[in-house]
Amino acid sequence: MTVRIGVIGTGAIGRDHARRINQVLAGGKIVALSDVNPASAEAVKADIAPDATVYATGEELIAAADVDAVLVTSWGATHEQYVLAAIAAGKPCFCEKPLATTATGAKRIVDAEVAFGRRLVQVGFMRRYDAGYVALKQAIETHTGAPVMVHAAHRNPAVPEAYTTPMAIHDTLIHEIDVFRWLLEDDYVSARVTFPRTCARSHAKLRDPQIVTLTTAKGVVINTEIFVNCHYGYDIQCEVVGEDGVASLPEPMAVQMRLGAKLQNSILTDWKDRFVASYDVELQDFLKAAAEGTASGPTSWDGYMAAVTADACVAAQDDEGATVAISYPSRPALYA
Repeated sequence: MTVRIGVIGTGAIGRDHARRINQVLAGGKIVALSDVNPASAEAVKADIAPDATVYATGEELIAAADVDAVLVTSWGATHEQYVLAAIAAGKPCFCEKPLATTATGAKRIVDAEVAFGRRLVQVGFMRRYDAGYVALKQAIETHTGAPVMVHAAHRNPAVPEAYTTPMAIHDTLIHEIDVFRWLLEDDYVSARVTFPRTCARSHAKLRDPQIVTLTTAKGVVINTEIFVNCHYGYDIQCEVVGEDGVASLPEPMAVQMRLGAKLQNSILTDWKDRFVASYDVELQDFLKAAAEGTASGPTSWDGYMAAVTADACVAAQDDEGATVAISYPSRPALYA
């Protein structure tokens, strides 16, 4: 079965996902496009999906009879309305993070999906599909013993002037928030944020770097450095310390060179290059599930848990050094 896909939001990530589905992956075809900028949708139609129909609104696209499933890759503040519309229409929906811009909004999606009675939503936490993280999880489960501590870092070479302190949580740490829950099979109970001195490449609305400490229900302490103006490259690090050993996220494959009296290898500078393969795997997983009228992978519940945790981390930013408690309602049976 070929799943007929509608894409809402044809900016950089929407365009790239459309390319994947039409040119790289099996089992899907882009049949519909929509964007607040019609020219953007028309450009994707011309370059990638010539048979697609361009709709004026996301709601019209979702309602179209020839659309089997939906990709929501629009501006984050619009995600909730489109995901809720897809659930109401009974159509599988892949939603890029964030699931919603507030925990309350994410909970509305959870409640709607539970009321529908079947999983329809996959959230775009692609790190669960990264070969390095999959290998790290296997090492934790089979070799290192029960986790005790995690040391991690999320470093970007630079961010634009519009990037502010809370975005370090909602736009950057959000990936770690989800993948650590998955790696450890554990939930969070508290968050704390501390700030070293602000680096010279930052600006008035951004305190950078910062260190976020999360404690889990099982007592694991996770320290994550967020440094979004590190200058030297895009660098994702994760070391899990267990009772019997230590496991580290493998570095991306790179050719080591002896050059100019130095032993060296290149460091990536673009997140799209670092996780390009995981995007392919996650969308193939979505297409497989959508063909059966359901969804796989990270759930609406995972999106909600990430949103609650992110809100707590932002609250901890506002009260530096204080411990902010994190609590969640009981997990619905649909996501057991």
